Amino acid sequence: MPRCLGCEPECGRLWKRVSARSGKELNCEVSEVKLKKGEPVDRALRRLKKKVDRENTLRDVRMKRHYEKPSETKRRKMKVSKFSAMLSARYADQ
Repeated sequence: MPRCLGCEPECGRLWKRVSARSGKELNCEVSEVKLKKGEPVDRALRRLKKKVDRENTLRDVRMKRHYEKPSETKRRKMKVSKFSAMLSARYADQ
């Protein structure tokens, strides 16, 4: 496992690497779940999946698969906000 460069040396969870294409430093965080004594592996996997969902790790990876122009990002965010406003207006009187 790579040694930590950004925070404490003994932490081992956060490390930096340099992107091959852009040459920029990328901070990589590793989600980690430790097994408790007598805990089944499938329960620990379930905890890991919940943690990854809460951190939006998969969503970020999927969003960064392809380059999205700033105008597309703006358009997508506007679409989401309009939809949210429509739903809140629809269910405000109930």
